[in-house]
Amino acid sequence: QVQLVESGGGLVQSGDSLRLSCAASGFDFSDYAMSWYRQVPGKEREWVAGIGETGRVSKYEGAVKGRFTISRDNAKNMVYLQMNRLKPEDTAAYYCNSGYQWPTRDYWGQGTQVTVSS
Repeated sequence: QVQLVESGGGLVQSGDSLRLSCAASGFDFSDYAMSWYRQVPGKEREWVAGIGETGRVSKYEGAVKGRFTISRDNAKNMVYLQMNRLKPEDTAAYYCNSGYQWPTRDYWGQGTQVTVSS
């Protein structure tokens, strides 16, 4: 069955960097665009960044553009999110899912918590 396992979150200070990882299994990974999303308690989950099937194209939500970089390794069924110059407003639980912006699956992993202190 489909599994999405996010990791790499933590508690950091404003301006620091983190690299999130997502291990995907249970579907033909290289056939799907992938995205990262984030959610703050009490708010809806929001899209952060998406990458095409081959990794050649990507797009970003405005607030993270220029600071975050999404990448993927189809040989390892992994998608990554390099987050630089983190801000307190980036604090959220981060999730991955298939899809270039809109998630294509109802299934969500457990997410990984990113907390940025000022």
